[in-house]
Amino acid sequence: MPNSQTASRTPSQAPSQSPRVKMRLRPARGGLARKLTSRTAMLAAALLVCACKLPVHTDASAPLPDPFNPATTQLLDNTHWQLVEWKRADGTMRALPGRDADAGNTENPDARPITLDLSTESGQRRASGFSGCNRYFGAYTLKNGLLSFSQLGGTRMACIGAGGDIEGAYLEALSHIARSGVQMRHPQSLFLVLENGDRLTFGEQGAEPAPTPASEAKPAQ
Repeated sequence: MPNSQTASRTPSQAPSQSPRVKMRLRPARGGLARKLTSRTAMLAAALLVCACKLPVHTDASAPLPDPFNPATTQLLDNTHWQLVEWKRADGTMRALPGRDADAGNTENPDARPITLDLSTESGQRRASGFSGCNRYFGAYTLKNGLLSFSQLGGTRMACIGAGGDIEGAYLEALSHIARSGVQMRHPQSLFLVLENGDRLTFGEQGAEPAPTPASEAKPAQ
């Protein structure tokens, strides 16, 4: 009789253990899914941040890529520049505000460099910046490797000095761009070649511009 009671209890206990095992596994699977979802979201956010920055070529031993390759110009969205050099077609350099002035004097427009911001934050390509005396803004396009501007407007302050002298010429230059290029090796640069042969060089805002070779420099006129 003892043996028969033991045998009768064993089958009734076996099925009751099976559901307990399944209930312990379910939370583990749900936790793993949540971890995978969280990691996927973090990776997507990191890729989105990287997509807003201009790629950099860090191999200094590699030959310089062609800055006027049409593909590089397409990378200009969401970049920020300041004018560091204006070379005339005859090779002379034009004086620029912000290069030799007292940078600590924010009340003096000549102490502020000319800037160019290209943004798609609003869902459209919008350009803005400081043109030597006033703030300017408008639209820009990137087509067939060419950066171009349209519908530029701005504030209307009157200025004297280098900033006021160059402002009109700078804004006019933005409507007569013949070629545009981007140098992705540090320090990164944006080049605008005008229809009259002048060449404007922009550096990254906050970065030290590359020095002009002495053999290419000529006194300003």
